[in-house]
Amino acid sequence: EKLMADYPYVDDSHIALQGQSWGGYQTAYLITRTDIFAAAMAGAPVSNMTSAYGGIRWQTGLSRMFQYEHTQSRIGGPLWEKLDLYMENSPLFYADRVNTPLLMMHNDNDGAVPWYQGIEYFVALRRLDKPVWMLTYNGEPHNLKNSSWGNRKDLSIRMMQFFDHYLKGKKVPEWMKKGRPALQKEYNKAY
Repeated sequence: EKLMADYPYVDDSHIALQGQSWGGYQTAYLITRTDIFAAAMAGAPVSNMTSAYGGIRWQTGLSRMFQYEHTQSRIGGPLWEKLDLYMENSPLFYADRVNTPLLMMHNDNDGAVPWYQGIEYFVALRRLDKPVWMLTYNGEPHNLKNSSWGNRKDLSIRMMQFFDHYLKGKKVPEWMKKGRPALQKEYNKAY
């Protein structure tokens, strides 16, 4: 098997990772285990399986326990029987190991993965002085599929600016230097 880094046209010091939903979780998890990526973007990641376990999926009202015990996460049992596995698979508990710059998107009307999952990870990484940014599109669901084109365009531009900076050495955009206050973000679009 040939690895991507084995190809002569791949600069293995400038590889990035991006994922949404389950892929967002995998991105958030992987950067706690390796420094191979120059930058990463995680959309709507679960970061703390111990707090997410007892919640519900707001879209359906279903308990989230099933997905941790038997489906997506496949832990194989309830939290109180396999606490070590829930913690081992939660990026939050390994935030101190993150060195990869991370851009996150987690929207406040997410019916699949609770918004607080993104907040927990973001706040932990900020507390640890890690390079992290979090975008939240108010009123938006898990994906920006129901949104106006403005939010989709904004996310695409910000991801490109983020990756251009870390992968191509382009200038840091203002929003990455100064942040975007929640109350002013509608007046500070990326385009």
